[in-house]
Order: sequence, then C-alpha cells, then structure tokens
Amino acid sequence: MTEEPRLSARDLIGRLEPALSARVRIRAVTALLAGAAGAVFVSALWWTEPGPLPGHTQAAFALSAVFCLAWACYGGWLLTRRVPLFATDRLVAAYLGLVASLATTGVVTAVAVQRGTGAGPALVVGGLLVALSLTLAVRAHARRAALLRRARELAGEEDR
Repeated sequence: MTEEPRLSARDLIGRLEPALSARVRIRAVTALLAGAAGAVFVSALWWTEPGPLPGHTQAAFALSAVFCLAWACYGGWLLTRRVPLFATDRLVAAYLGLVASLATTGVVTAVAVQRGTGAGPALVVGGLLVALSLTLAVRAHARRAALLRRARELAGEEDR
C-alpha cells in the first residue's frame, strides 16, 4: 500500500482555486465600475464648466478625479489577483479611504476658511470620516496580521 505524500500548508494554498470568491469579485467589480464612472462624471463636469475656474475649484475637481481613478485601479488590481490575498485587499481599500478622507477634509476646510464660513462644520464632519476610515484601517491591519500569523503557525506545525 502506498502512502500519499503529505502536503504542506503552502502546497495546499497553492492548490486552492485561483479564482476570487463571489463576494470579493462583486466588491472588485463595484469598485472598478464606480471608480471609472465617477472619474468620467467628474472629468466631464470639470471640462464643461464655463470660464476659468478658481484654483481651489480646479484642485477639488482634480482630487476627486484622482480618487475615482484610484478606486477604479483598486478594482482592476483586485480582479487580476490569482493568489490568496490574506486581507491585503481590505488593507489597500482602508488606506485608500483614509487618504481620501484626509485629503477631502483638508480641501473642504481650506475652502471654508477661504470663504470665511468657518472651519468648524468641515472639521467635525471630516474628523468623523477620518475617524471611521482610520478605524477600518486598523481593523484591516489586524485582520491581515492575524491571517499571516495563522499561516506561519500552520507552516510551523508541519516542520515537527
């Protein structure tokens, strides 16, 4: 009777189905389509504005378009992954959200101060968004660390 070779954790991971789960695929397609549609919409709105726009308005349009393109790129990147991500996708999305909320808070606060309407409301709402995105980033980092720790534990158990 022949004994089947024992597979290591890395071999098992390598033999996993190379496709993303339906949930991750839906999330990726949503990010790709929403990002692309947002970039097209913001760019079209920007290009069709009459007359010369103030600098802060130009910056706001550019920032919005860049973040939409970043989400579209994230969705495309996620769709092309054929290896286990160990929650890297969540970490990338969380940091993208954190950077977007920080930058948007900064731009909206600067515009509010420039107009003389007061920075208070902009800072409160922006602060809440930054706090939420920071919480998601911390949770994503912890999830990724736990998954990587578990993978190392499984790999270490085989060596015994």
